[in-house]
Amino acid sequence: MANGGIQLLGFSLGFLGLIGLITSTAMAEWKMSSYAGDNIITAQAMYEGLWQSCVSQSTGQIQCKVYDSLLQLPGQVQATRGLMICAILLCGIAILVSSIGMKCTTCLAEDMEQKNKVALTGGVLFIIGGLCAFVGTIWYGENIRRQFFDPFTPTNSRYEFGKALYIGWAAAALTVIGGSFLSCNCGSKASGKSPRYPPSRSAGQPTSNYV
Repeated sequence: MANGGIQLLGFSLGFLGLIGLITSTAMAEWKMSSYAGDNIITAQAMYEGLWQSCVSQSTGQIQCKVYDSLLQLPGQVQATRGLMICAILLCGIAILVSSIGMKCTTCLAEDMEQKNKVALTGGVLFIIGGLCAFVGTIWYGENIRRQFFDPFTPTNSRYEFGKALYIGWAAAALTVIGGSFLSCNCGSKASGKSPRYPPSRSAGQPTSNYV
């Protein structure tokens, strides 16, 4: 099982990844209007996220509107919502589980074998959460790319990748890497048995058979 330093590094990366996932999910800049083409309109920029859409004016004023109905949203947006929420929940549980199984904590200190299994479980949860986030962000980004290069898509309806996608990709990578550090077998295995030493001799016992 991983040693204490690697476990702490993995936990830190996983925690940063969780913060990034929450930030990415809450942001409205999952995709932004593209200015590629002949009809370039720079007076306003449109952003769309998982929960709301925003319009940014050239004067700096931003107006946002929350989506009215869940049933009216495209299936891709609904699925991405579910995947990102699952990723956040899994990583949140992984934080709690990993904090119990890490060697720098005192929980389950009397049973190191069980403590290592708990840390391994936390690492696996981090990896699964990161994979869920990868699937959601890559799927959403692939749909943007496909519509952008579709010749039947109007120029004023094309979008590009937003900041939230890049944050989501980075956060998913951090959670997977952190979970791998928590669950890797790159340290010395902790054993519950005490090391064996030769029996100590008493003070009056001779050290040799010869006098």
